[in-house]
Amino acid sequence: MAGIEIVDLKKSYYVEKKELPVLTGINMKIPEKQITVVLGRSGCGKTTLLRLTGGLEQPDSGQILCSDSHRMAFVFQEPRLMPWLTVKRNIAFGLRRQERRENRERIQEIIRVVGLEGFEGAYPSQLSGGMQQRAALARALACRPSFIMMDEPFAALDYFTREQMQKELLRVQRTENCSILFVTHSIDEALLLGNRIVVIDQGKVRREYSVNEIAGAEKERNLLAEPFIQLKKDILDQLNAD
Repeated sequence: MAGIEIVDLKKSYYVEKKELPVLTGINMKIPEKQITVVLGRSGCGKTTLLRLTGGLEQPDSGQILCSDSHRMAFVFQEPRLMPWLTVKRNIAFGLRRQERRENRERIQEIIRVVGLEGFEGAYPSQLSGGMQQRAALARALACRPSFIMMDEPFAALDYFTREQMQKELLRVQRTENCSILFVTHSIDEALLLGNRIVVIDQGKVRREYSVNEIAGAEKERNLLAEPFIQLKKDILDQLNAD
C-alpha cells in the first residue's frame, strides 16, 4: 500500500477513573513523498494521532492501514540527543553496527544535507537549538524511514531560528523525497510546510485542504497572497466553529 490510511480511529484515556475521549473517529490518508500537516488547537489530540500512526501507542478501535515494510522515524519537540555522543554518533545511534559500516557515506551525505558539515565531532551542548534539531532530523533520515513523524519539532525555537528550520525542512524533503507527518498548532507553519493540511478538532477531522492546488509550482510561498489569506481565514473559521 502506498502511504497510510486511517479508518475510524478512536482513543480514550482514563483520568481519575473517568474516561476522557481524545480521538472519536479519525478518517484520513497520508500520502507518500509529501508533507501532511495535522493542525489543531492544543489538546485536540494531534500528538495522540501521531503516536498511534507511528505505532508508539495502540488505538481503542479503528485501523491504521499501511505496508508491513513501512519504517517509522520520529522527531519530537526536544532533540533528545545523547549528550555523551558526538553529532555523527548521535545520527548513527539507531543503526546496527553492520548498518553503520554499510552506511558511512550515507551518514556523511545526510550531515551535508542538513547543514552540519564541520560539526561531526561536536557534542550537543556545543550546538544551538536549531543545530540540535538538524541533528535530530538527520538521525531520523539515517534509518531510511518510509515516514518521518514530527511532533511540533520547532515549537521551542525562537522566531528566526524556527523560520530557518522550516525552510531547511522543505529543502531536505525535496532532496530526500521523504514522507512526513507533521503536527503543529501554528496555522502559518502549516501553510508554509504542508502539501496537505488536515484540521482536527474535538477528536475528529474537521476539514482537509490540498495546499498544492493553491500554491501551484511556486517553491517559496507568500502567505500574504490573497489565496493564502483566504485559506487562513477558512481554517480559523473551522477551528472557531461550534
